[in-house]
Amino acid sequence: MTGNSGTSDRDTSPTPHHEDRPNDTDRFAWADDPAVRAFVGALVADAVAMPVHWYYDRAALDRDHPRLAGYAAPKRVHPDSILWRSRYEPAGPEGDILHDQAQFWGKRDIHYHQFLEAGENTLNSKLAVELAALVKRNRHWDAERWLEDYVAFMRRPGSHRDTYVEEYHRHFFTNLAHGRKPINCGVRDEHIGGLVPVAALVAALGDRHPDLREIVREHVNLTHKDRDVLAAADALVRILVRVCRGGHLREAILEEATDWISAAKLADWAGLPDRTVVGTRLSTACYIPDAFPAALVLAWRHHDNFAAGVLANALCGGDNCHRGAVVGALLGAANPIPRPFLEGLQSGARVGEIFSRSPSGSPA
Repeated sequence: MTGNSGTSDRDTSPTPHHEDRPNDTDRFAWADDPAVRAFVGALVADAVAMPVHWYYDRAALDRDHPRLAGYAAPKRVHPDSILWRSRYEPAGPEGDILHDQAQFWGKRDIHYHQFLEAGENTLNSKLAVELAALVKRNRHWDAERWLEDYVAFMRRPGSHRDTYVEEYHRHFFTNLAHGRKPINCGVRDEHIGGLVPVAALVAALGDRHPDLREIVREHVNLTHKDRDVLAAADALVRILVRVCRGGHLREAILEEATDWISAAKLADWAGLPDRTVVGTRLSTACYIPDAFPAALVLAWRHHDNFAAGVLANALCGGDNCHRGAVVGALLGAANPIPRPFLEGLQSGARVGEIFSRSPSGSPA
């Protein structure tokens, strides 16, 4: 295992690894499909936020990444890291999901994504790519088949290089190690990380799939059995479908997310900086009651500017990777994604392969 120097803060747009180099002449042929663009937007926002993920001290964020304008590698030291107080002891071989990253748990100042490179996605987004690939390959969603792939991915050493593994994964695999069937291993988890796979399902099944909302609910419920997370997932699907079919993003947010945000609040906060709204009026943390409205506010404010919205989300700090999966999906559905973001996204070639076979607009 090797680390990164983390010295570059500018938009690096790195060249993909040699095994990811596409053979086709146009890697971005899918860019006219708003459903696929939403998924890629979610991946881009996650990768942009990755080096400053879970920074709650904004002075430290600005000091460590004073010129963040695109993809960057993480610093080796994370000033807000709580890995020193995090513990995970697998209950048996079925629960071993940390592998060689376990040595970093319980230590101070460890960056959650210390071994990722500029433009690389965090664990939940990498799983979303696996989900999209499975659904497109099989032309339908199947809970049991996904859980097989999920368990295999998490238990396979080297499947990813992330140090941090969210709580819901740890609870799931603890239950699995205790003998529960995978379909019964999910727990009540109220974090916005549960929304990361939503855009993948919309892209892979298509925005006109007749059972899209029910499938999203069933999928999220596999790991996040929380009423508010499920409600947020459904609102996100409804907004994405409207925008993918030509609706205006701001109208879709206000009409489909009335339980989460209002025109009155948006008007009250209109003169405030993003970092005041998301940081003072709304928490930057991962809990869905504030995290989902925070994502909606950022998407509403930057409805016509993908780059501005994705960067604003990253610079707000907190759980900006998982919040970014929502912001990036909404802005990606509504806007073109600037080419430097596409060229620097390390999962971009894989996504291109997944969606090169057929458009996502028709039911799979």
